[in-house]
Amino acid sequence: MSQSDRGLRRLAAGTLLVAFQGTTAPDWVLRELEHGLGGVTLFGFNVADPGQVLGLTSALRGAGEPVISLDEEGGDVTRLAYHVGSPYPGNAALGAVDDVELTRRVYRAIGSELAACGINLDMAPSADVNTEADNPVIGTRSFGTVPELVARHTVAAVEGLQSVNVAACVKHFPGHGATRVDSHLAVPVVDVGLDVLRERELAPFRAAIGAGAKSVMTAHVAVPAVTGSTPATLSGAALTGLLRGELGYDGVVVTDALDMHAITKSVGLAGGAVLTLAAGSDLLCLGPLPTYDDVQAIIAEIVSAVREGRLPESRLEEAAARVAALRSWAAGPERAVPVAAGQNGAEQNVVGLHAARRAVRLTGAATPLVEPLVIEVDTPPTIAVGDVPWGVGPWLPDAEILRVKPAAADVPGLLAKADGRSLVVVVKDAHRHHESRDLVSALVSARPDTTVIEMGLPVWQPDSAAYIATYGAARANAQAAVELLTA
Repeated sequence: MSQSDRGLRRLAAGTLLVAFQGTTAPDWVLRELEHGLGGVTLFGFNVADPGQVLGLTSALRGAGEPVISLDEEGGDVTRLAYHVGSPYPGNAALGAVDDVELTRRVYRAIGSELAACGINLDMAPSADVNTEADNPVIGTRSFGTVPELVARHTVAAVEGLQSVNVAACVKHFPGHGATRVDSHLAVPVVDVGLDVLRERELAPFRAAIGAGAKSVMTAHVAVPAVTGSTPATLSGAALTGLLRGELGYDGVVVTDALDMHAITKSVGLAGGAVLTLAAGSDLLCLGPLPTYDDVQAIIAEIVSAVREGRLPESRLEEAAARVAALRSWAAGPERAVPVAAGQNGAEQNVVGLHAARRAVRLTGAATPLVEPLVIEVDTPPTIAVGDVPWGVGPWLPDAEILRVKPAAADVPGLLAKADGRSLVVVVKDAHRHHESRDLVSALVSARPDTTVIEMGLPVWQPDSAAYIATYGAARANAQAAVELLTA
């Protein structure tokens, strides 16, 4: 391979954020980092504990200068706490409190934990304005339904993370909140005019750019007024015209995971990589599915696209310069001294639970618990959340807890088991699942003294004696709910 070929391959590899299975770095990742690979994205399956993550990121840094990223939003979407649930409430809870200083403190605490583990890019916050209650993928990940509220909390989140030199990645541009389709599975459409888009979807991104957000993540969402039927991730009109041009953004543009069906089922992984680079992306998050062979094929396709004139080499050079500036900023001398890996400082321990307690809402009156039976209504996780534990079990050790699938629930049997005992029903986004609503309604009809705890968005409320809304299913949300229940 000639020197120019090696240089071009290095530029192509430098645009990729790869993933891998396991808690140690495979040889191929370390080898590619030595040859210019952009970095990695970590997932729950890469995490055992903070000390292990620090060891992993140290090994990655020993091989190159990687961007090391993950999705740590607090709330339902967590990677560091994937196996136990997050100690921080997510955006819906913070939006319900509406205290921007609290949001800043929560995100600074999250950033401190990430910095202690060697992470330099957090794929957060979600700046989506969740105007569609049936949204299957955003929901509690959004600060709320009002653009101004979402904008001010997005700014606070960016400032909190970046105060400890962890780059924020504001997502999902140009807005995933008005959709009813999960882009992991298909291409959602936000069919609004430019005026609505500017006033609603773009407001938080405009504010975040003004606050100095180091990166912005694309959405695999079609906005006909801007992109036609093309997902924004692949649209020059969205990324170069709207984001770079109209909004004046010159930071790093990161793609949402390219292994999502919105991309793989339309233009394919390697084809999508070339198209999004041409559209204006700088770092391509490949997602958890692509293998080393896939990565090799993507690099080869990017190189071919340059050689064939389908992708200007200057576009790769521009991306490399932006990513280099991001790395330099993250490694800057002004980095705050983080909490040592494996230790949660007082701020981390206090601020998450404090925020969850301020967010939780009780309607009606909770009565003292007597031999409580807790029925947790099983809700399938989204792909973005994954299989993160949720529920009140850790905080009610003396209760009998049943996790039931709503369509198969034996209502008479459950009521018989609850006879003479306190009945607590825990749901998650009941408004989105009619089987959950039917089960809760049947239980509450027979037992009006039931307490219902909603750990998603409190859109649907049954006529129970007490109703507790947590605005999220993180560990901190569950603790705050049980404290109200047992006060």
